[in-house]
Parts: sequence; C-alpha cells; structure tokens
Amino acid sequence: MLPKYKKVGKVLSVSMVAVLSLSLLAACGKKDEAATPETNDTSAVVATYDGGTITANEFDMEQRVMKFLYPEYAQMMEMDDFKDYLVRQEVAYEYLSGKATEEAKTEGAKVATEQFDKMKASVQADQWTEMLKAQNLTDQNIKDYMTRIMTVIKDKETGVTENAIKKEFETNKDQFTTASVRHVLINFTDPDTQKERKKEDALKIAKEVKTKLDAGEDFAKVAKEYSEDPGSADNGGLYENTPVSNWVEAFKEAAKTLPLNKISDPVETEYGYHVMKVESRTEADYSKLTDEQKETLKSQLAAAEIDTFMTNELDKIVKEVNLPKTDKAEEGTTEGTEGTTGTGTGTEGDKSTETKTDESTSTDAKTDQGTKTESDATTGDSADTNSK
Repeated sequence: MLPKYKKVGKVLSVSMVAVLSLSLLAACGKKDEAATPETNDTSAVVATYDGGTITANEFDMEQRVMKFLYPEYAQMMEMDDFKDYLVRQEVAYEYLSGKATEEAKTEGAKVATEQFDKMKASVQADQWTEMLKAQNLTDQNIKDYMTRIMTVIKDKETGVTENAIKKEFETNKDQFTTASVRHVLINFTDPDTQKERKKEDALKIAKEVKTKLDAGEDFAKVAKEYSEDPGSADNGGLYENTPVSNWVEAFKEAAKTLPLNKISDPVETEYGYHVMKVESRTEADYSKLTDEQKETLKSQLAAAEIDTFMTNELDKIVKEVNLPKTDKAEEGTTEGTEGTTGTGTGTEGDKSTETKTDESTSTDAKTDQGTKTESDATTGDSADTNSK
C-alpha cells in the first residue's frame, strides 16, 4: 500500500454505511460518463498477482463502484499513483477474499446485504436510479463489491480475541465517552468582516463572556448573543450527548476533565477561544458496551490487520501492475493540482503525505467552528447530527 493513501484505505475498506450514506447523498445530481460493461471480458490484464489477474474491465468496474460509493475521491482517481493504489487494493481484497473461510464468506455476504439495504433506503428511489445510471452500474455490482470487502473483514475478525477487544477499547475509550457541553466561541476571524482578530482581542471578549456567566447570567442567552459558532449558537451553545472524540483536542480534553456545571476559563483551539460548561458526561465502561459497539471494535482490529497485510505482504503477492499512464499534459496538470493541496489533519501517518481528500474530510467535520474533529468512520456514528 502506498503510505500516502494509508488513511484512505481504511475509509474505503471499513466505513461502509457510516460514510456511504453521507457520500451518496452528497453525490445526488452528480453524473460522470461511464463505460458500458461487457459480458465477455477480453480486455488487457492490468495486474497480475499470486493466483490471479485483474483485467482492465474489472479495474474499470472497481473505479466506477468507487465513484458511486465515494464521490469525494473521484478527482483523485484521475491520478496515476492513486490508480496504482486502487488496483493494488483490488488485488489485496480479491486475494484475501479467495483465502477466506466459507463461514466468513457467508457472514460477509449477509452483512453486505444488510448494509446495502440500509444504504439504498437512505436515498430516494429516483436519485438512487440516477446515480446508478451515471456510473452504468447495477445493484448487484454494488453488492458484489461490498460482499468482497465484508468477507475479508469478517475473515480477519475470526482471529480477534476478547482481550484484544478490551485493549482496543482502552486505546479508543474516547470513542465511547459522551458529554453534553455548552460553549461560547469567540473566533480568531471576525465573522462579520472576515478579518483576522488579534488573539488578545478575542481573549478579551471571551473573558467578558466568562464574567457574565460567573455572575449568573443564563448560558443559553449569552451564547445566542456572543457565540460565533453557527452550529450551536442558536441552540444556546449546546452540543448534547456527543462523543468527545468528535471534538478537536483542546475542546475534547476540556469536555473530558472539566467539573460538571463549572464555567471554564477560555479554552484555546485553532479556531478561537471557547468558554465552556459540561452539563453531563457518560464515562465509557467496557462492561456496559453494547454488542454493536464491541463489533465496531472488532472491525477496527480486523481493519488494522488488513492494513498490516497491505503494508507488509502485498508487494510479495503482486507480480506486475501495468496500468496505462495518463496523457503527459493531463499528468502535469494533475501533479500541479496535487502539489497545491494541504497536508491534511495529520491524525495518521506523515502530515506531509496526507491527501487532499483527508483535508476536505477534516474541513467537513469541523464545520461547527472549532468544536468538531474527524471521527473514526468505523464507529458507525456517521452524522454528528446533533451538532449541525
């Protein structure tokens, strides 16, 4: 696996319904030209691996399914290095699904069907039809892709022990700790003028807010008057029963540690100063996890094992990749575009090699002005709906 796309690989392989529904809704109305599928595949072989091959038509199908499920990656799919990554990922899942147990294949097909049905139900029927048509796909094409992915995940889950799940829980406890927090945000950018604020000016306003709250003024009223967070100001500054892992680091730490119902000193994040009050907090407890939450942890461990295979073993499996290169003019344009991208969130791997898609995902997750951060797609907590 290309280290550059390590995080992308996790999204593509594990996130399924949590991300797919949002991706699909975002894709409504977008149409790409698609090739007509062929019944007899006489296309050239583009990848050879231990035990099989990937043809040009099979790879084309893979790309069209990917564009359908993950439209945010469509632009990246025009890049030669990303195409190389995708065909190698296709090899990995074809190879691993072929090695999977019959039990894993049965369970993978079952889970894929369940997730497919949920995904399809989240989109209006006419939109779903148009989206399939745009990529020249059928329901079965999507099911086949999802079944292959879930078969591999279920196969890798069979080796996950209870102790491993407990350890994963301890490592990712924030994923299951929730809090109801009120806050007032004073931005480092004036929302009216869009001009940068000096930190000392923002801090002065934040301290004024704290003084009012310490004096007993109603938090909801003060938030509506002062807060510059469009995601919560009209709701009295409240984020209710939200996983603390959804928030940027400084905000998350305050949400985890502040005494209940105490007005905080101004908390600085990259967006501004927050004056906070934690109204309630539910600490994570392994003994209280639901079966669904334990399954989430198990899937995360399976994903990690797949990632390890792609990093350490895939090059030994792949014998040859022979993808056609883009036109030189297009290639230069693509590289130029890639060169202007940001460094991403830096939550995984080397910041300097994160992709543009990672950055856009992070931006989407931080729409609520400094409180949100990218949540783990595998949790199934897709919406952050209580904060929008």
